[in-house]
Amino acid sequence: MEKRIGVIGIVVENLDAAPKVNSILHDFSNVIVGRLGIPYREKGISIISVIVDGTIDEVNTMTGKLGKLENVNVKSAMTKK
Repeated sequence: MEKRIGVIGIVVENLDAAPKVNSILHDFSNVIVGRLGIPYREKGISIISVIVDGTIDEVNTMTGKLGKLENVNVKSAMTKK
């Protein structure tokens, strides 16, 4: 299957979910090119952007697992080719 490059935006609305988010990201480290996490302490949230290079199936599996976590919102954008 063809690999694509993309970006995933993750908003963690309850920092208690952070260890689960980090565990999932670790499980998919083979498709992660880079990651930037910003804790927004005044609002009690964290925003993470992840650059990925993987198949659609790999990225969908990762975002699906992240999206099932309570208090975690996930959006992604992928190249068309």
